[in-house]
Amino acid sequence: MSTLVERLQKLNNVSALAFPPQLEGKVTRMVGLTMEAVGCVVALGDRCLVQVRQDRWVESEVVGFTGNLTYLMPTEAIDGISPGARVRPLVEDSKMPVGDELLGRVVNGLGKPLDGKGPIRSKDSVNLQCDTINPLQRKPIDEPLDVGIKSINSLLTVGKGQRIGLFAGSGVGKSMLLGMMTRFTNADVTIVGLIGERGREVKEFIEQILGEEGLSRSVVVASPADDSALMRLRAAMLATRIAEYYRDQGKSVLLLMDSLTRYAQAQREIALSVGEPPATKGYPPSVFSKLPQLVERAGNGRDGSGSITAFYTVLTEGDDQQDPIADASRAILDGHIVLSRRLAEEGHYPAIDIEASISRAMPNIVSEAHLQGAMRVKQLYSKFQQNQDLVAIGAYARGSDPDLDQAIVRMPDIREFLQQGLSESFSIDASLEALVQAMTKGE
Repeated sequence: MSTLVERLQKLNNVSALAFPPQLEGKVTRMVGLTMEAVGCVVALGDRCLVQVRQDRWVESEVVGFTGNLTYLMPTEAIDGISPGARVRPLVEDSKMPVGDELLGRVVNGLGKPLDGKGPIRSKDSVNLQCDTINPLQRKPIDEPLDVGIKSINSLLTVGKGQRIGLFAGSGVGKSMLLGMMTRFTNADVTIVGLIGERGREVKEFIEQILGEEGLSRSVVVASPADDSALMRLRAAMLATRIAEYYRDQGKSVLLLMDSLTRYAQAQREIALSVGEPPATKGYPPSVFSKLPQLVERAGNGRDGSGSITAFYTVLTEGDDQQDPIADASRAILDGHIVLSRRLAEEGHYPAIDIEASISRAMPNIVSEAHLQGAMRVKQLYSKFQQNQDLVAIGAYARGSDPDLDQAIVRMPDIREFLQQGLSESFSIDASLEALVQAMTKGE
């Protein structure tokens, strides 16, 4: 048995294992993405090793069972598996290395390095699962967080411990906006979860958008689109678990997850594979229970601990804001920032639609004067958008609506205020000063 353990450690880089022979089972059937096994004494969520070839074992997870059948989902490709393949439960909990040694590193959903910098040697480790915090024991959101984006700092102020959704279609600049927040946000640690993205985009985000400076105080958990559904699911959970570790150390953590939609799609793949019936537009009910389980782990901790301020990107297919995942996410998050394709096509970056965006925590963390100023900007912006066609064709007579008259005068300055270069950073004070200048210029 010790020889087998040593071989598994060498081949698969797994920790010390114990395999009670009486718990071993075998694969009887492969259906879609799942394996059916018999003879395994395991529970839901347990990890197992499946012998794909004579010298290769693949980690899998128990995702369901029916009678004496156990459904397993592999974390990687299992080409070469055959009927009767051996299944051996892993009796130890899944431990992930954490600590300062993790900063500047890129890992996959299992916590294994992807950056070629060698193994992560850390004194601390954590389980993937964490106890939930009693909602009455959480600190309230009462302090603003500087994200370096003037339109967000002034009009959609984010508080420490808030969970925000970044709603966008493809190609409207969400990755650029995330990169700017990673570099400019006043946080102790940044955790980036790249879930289900194209492999090319993972490398580009790390090297071009995040940069060496941003990576030095960040941890990147990457699971590209060609990873298994289980690996993508684990990557999102691991990114959240690492953020929880740093929060418990009393640090202010920024968690960026791109994207929450890919996480939901991974859970859909798993649920459909084990026979769960689809409900809303092809999404099984378990998807909508998994979303709050992940999101609610972010936020403020207990008194004496730190905070996790989380930004989750939500892909809106065809820019449809009523997509089931978008609708469910909007209900469980503390606000949403909508990126507009129309603005992006006009060369307006960041393409934030301030009409459709809101920060639910903003009234509790800013002054009354700040709140009134932000509301006034939104009112003028909305008034101009509603009457833009009339103004463009000359059908509006000046003096008919004082608010629209002011909106027409202020709109060029407001639009200039809402735009920002990729290398520009604005503190909260600088953002408010720019807002005041946009509303008083020429007076």
